Amino acid sequence: MNLLLEVWREVGCRTGLAEMVERVTPLLAKAMGVDALMIRRLEPERQRLDTIAVGVNAGSPVPEDDDVVLTVSQVEALVAWGRTRGVMHGAGGEIGSLTTPRGWGGDVLIASLLDGSAVIGCAVALRASGSFGPEARGLWSELREPFAAALRSERQRQEIERYREALEADKQALLSRLDRQEIADAVVGASGGLREVMDRVSQVADTDVPVLLLGETGTGKEVIAREIHRRSSRSKGPVVRVNCGAIPPGLIDSELFGHERGSFTGAVRDRAGWFERADGGTLFLDEIGELPPEAQVRLLRVLQDGTFERVGARRTHRVDVRIVAATHRDLQTMVQDGRFREDLWYRISVFPIRLPPLRERPGDIPELAEHFAWRAGKRLGGVPLAPSPADLDLLIAYPWPGNVRELAAVIERAVILGGGRRLEIAAALGFPADTRPRAPAGGAPPAGPEEPFPTLDEAMRRHIEAALRRTRGRIEGAAGAAALLGINPHTLRSRMRKLGLDWTKFRTAR
Repeated sequence: MNLLLEVWREVGCRTGLAEMVERVTPLLAKAMGVDALMIRRLEPERQRLDTIAVGVNAGSPVPEDDDVVLTVSQVEALVAWGRTRGVMHGAGGEIGSLTTPRGWGGDVLIASLLDGSAVIGCAVALRASGSFGPEARGLWSELREPFAAALRSERQRQEIERYREALEADKQALLSRLDRQEIADAVVGASGGLREVMDRVSQVADTDVPVLLLGETGTGKEVIAREIHRRSSRSKGPVVRVNCGAIPPGLIDSELFGHERGSFTGAVRDRAGWFERADGGTLFLDEIGELPPEAQVRLLRVLQDGTFERVGARRTHRVDVRIVAATHRDLQTMVQDGRFREDLWYRISVFPIRLPPLRERPGDIPELAEHFAWRAGKRLGGVPLAPSPADLDLLIAYPWPGNVRELAAVIERAVILGGGRRLEIAAALGFPADTRPRAPAGGAPPAGPEEPFPTLDEAMRRHIEAALRRTRGRIEGAAGAAALLGINPHTLRSRMRKLGLDWTKFRTAR
């Protein structure tokens, strides 16, 4: 089969550039006498020529896959050569010395790789003995385009990976701010003190009727609201939380229903309200008892016919939203006192669910404490922690006026007071400090002086060295250190440079 066709097939079949280069190298060895193939990426802004893939034919010497730091004039020369000539035979001259690996004494073929008119890198074919003949040089010219396509695909893949990593970082930052491990928090106590609550959730989740969650502050009403959404047919849609008590009275209409540009001072553009953002999903109206009477009237209309108008607009919008409301207030008393509309009360309380305070379900405290201690220990100290039996006795005896929210805060404070290595529950609850020796969370007896704790850079260095040792200095490919560590090869190289790690000393074991 034609060499060019075979290379194109490998480019199209392989998602990773490193794997493609490994599979193509034997083909080039058979057809052209190539001993090693290197793909090097040019980064003009950083003035670097980085090796990102190396393929070596069996039994051939391994080239040093070094990265090259360029001057501005060298970058300009490399770009100019790549756009005009694009193919070179031999390692002589400035371009050959820049693109050929250090210490290579054999013959070299070099081809610039383009993305449109931009030079994005080069391909380097190496031969340990002998020289490339005219036929090999002709084939090399034909291979520029498939290698360029592979490098372009690799750049796009890495860009997508960077976007994915950025989105994952944003997600983790948001979860940290919300004090969660996942988007949907686990319902701790579902088989204990919240069994009746979860039974009612199961009954109502598949319907579209409004749900009213009643309970003291900190009992976990938002967690239950999200569980209702997760179990409903709307689970693929958005779940939007609105704290009705935190919206200034003059902005309630704008926040709930949106506004048109120019409808009031400061309305510089159209804005969708919370109802529009929750269309097709669930709108969680937390502390609904804090809404003023005027907003209650407009909310009632949306609940009755699903329509509303943005502030400053004449066009009517229609939305399909399931309402879950919550309050810690006694709405029935507020209805009798005229502070909450009776018709709105009847509309939102179709299916009320009462969440018991924590003092009414002390059997859930151990499980909750373990949940929060594990999470706070991982986040604040890097290791999961667990309360001791003595800790649990103190927690169960406490009345918990702030309910589950207060318990989570106390556990977090206990982790901080323990330096991230143990729980100081008594101190976190405000009891006198216990001066007796305290066992670590794992239950082992107190040890002698602790060994110096390694810095993050030291721990990272040891981890990367272990990976390089296992892969015998290999960075790229499915059997490389980058794949073993679960990171991008380019990211690994960057960290190695920062830590001063030399991969070549691990290659001696090959």
